[in-house]
Amino acid sequence: MEIAFNKKARFNYEILEDIEAGIQLVGTEVKALRAKKVNLTDAYAVFRGKELFLTNCKIEPYSHGNLFNHEPDRPRKLLLKRKELDRLKGKIAQRGFALLPLKMYFNQRGKVKVLLGLGRGKKIHDKRQTIKERDLKRDMDREMKHY
Repeated sequence: MEIAFNKKARFNYEILEDIEAGIQLVGTEVKALRAKKVNLTDAYAVFRGKELFLTNCKIEPYSHGNLFNHEPDRPRKLLLKRKELDRLKGKIAQRGFALLPLKMYFNQRGKVKVLLGLGRGKKIHDKRQTIKERDLKRDMDREMKHY
């Protein structure tokens, strides 16, 4: 079940690789995620030492959590194997690469997963090309509908 989707990531970045990661949550965060109270728009993943953290991911406080509610803007640890973390750290060290959350979802076992995208920022002309392709596809679909 999909919780949240980051539309802007694929528009602003050229995504080269997708990585599935677990996320370490506390308290009422899972209940807030079931209510889809999350914003991934400005979120990104960053290394602190040998660990990877999801920063700027805002999970709203749970409405019935009162005293035991979580902090909405805290950095959350992403769970990956050491080999995968070392490989990603090497790629991010290269100029221009970023790790962005593309979507957040519950897997079949009910665990929250984050799909990260390893991407490079697009230039303005690349964004224009993306808009042209999207408009062309929309026009073609509209014409095919009439036949």
